[in-house]
Amino acid sequence: MEFRSARQAVLQLLRTVAPADLPALLQWMRTTRDFDEFIQDNNDIILKNIAEDLRNCLPLETMLSSEHLALQKIQQQPEPTVHVDAFLYDEDFIDSLCEEGKLSRYYCMVCGSHQTAPLGFISHSFSLMELKFIYHHVLPDLSGKVLVDVGSRLGIVLYGGYLYSSASQLYGVELNGDFCQLQEMVIKKYQFTDRIKVLHADICTQGSLLQNADVIIMNNVFEYFLNEAEQARAWEYISHNVRKQGSLLVTVPSLEDSLSGLQVNIQLSPWVEEVPLNYDVYPEKDIDREALEQIHLYKIL
Repeated sequence: MEFRSARQAVLQLLRTVAPADLPALLQWMRTTRDFDEFIQDNNDIILKNIAEDLRNCLPLETMLSSEHLALQKIQQQPEPTVHVDAFLYDEDFIDSLCEEGKLSRYYCMVCGSHQTAPLGFISHSFSLMELKFIYHHVLPDLSGKVLVDVGSRLGIVLYGGYLYSSASQLYGVELNGDFCQLQEMVIKKYQFTDRIKVLHADICTQGSLLQNADVIIMNNVFEYFLNEAEQARAWEYISHNVRKQGSLLVTVPSLEDSLSGLQVNIQLSPWVEEVPLNYDVYPEKDIDREALEQIHLYKIL
């Protein structure tokens, strides 16, 4: 059906709706995500293709055997917890995996019984929705700016920055060599090399990069990958080097939550000012607002 015929068909259908129900229908049409599959832009499609490439390279839990401490910390959670990468596996994908018996949302509390409880899910990546929220609603125009992703892992923040922003340079700093290789594979395949660079390094060796960055993104970056003493050392290093006035720091969770329990001498009020965010930009009911509310923005004073 061509555009003109389709338009007439939609208008004709609307004319048949009961007048009392028409406002609700129009409101639904304005806000629903049911049309997403028809209106995806090319950047969304590229990111979904990248997700498919990465799924083909990684086990379902998206954890590598080289991530000894992270695996150990997940196993030590008070409730049974599995790692499911939010970028690679959205809710619909998880549902399909559950239907195929490849994944479960529940665990048995007493072996052999029908007593079950929800499994805890944890992700070390932003979902596509969180990524778009950051680049479309959290950060300003990044034309001519330098962005650094601390602990870039699969490179999701970098690819999103390439597609959804005008940042002149996007740097990923990643300690795990296996993940650096995966990022390089994606960067080369999708021809992102002109603006993305991945550094296989400890962030505590990158003082100059941090000092000159306009935006630094840190998504749950140290808690599962460093012991408390190493976390404290990394945060002290960052607080000493991220000092460019007016630069922006995006964190998950908040700085207060990240620093609580660590032996650090970091005073937040002279260093940063939190910028309030509007978490209501997506009116759809199925948006994971709780995940969005974990995202915090700070301006360096």
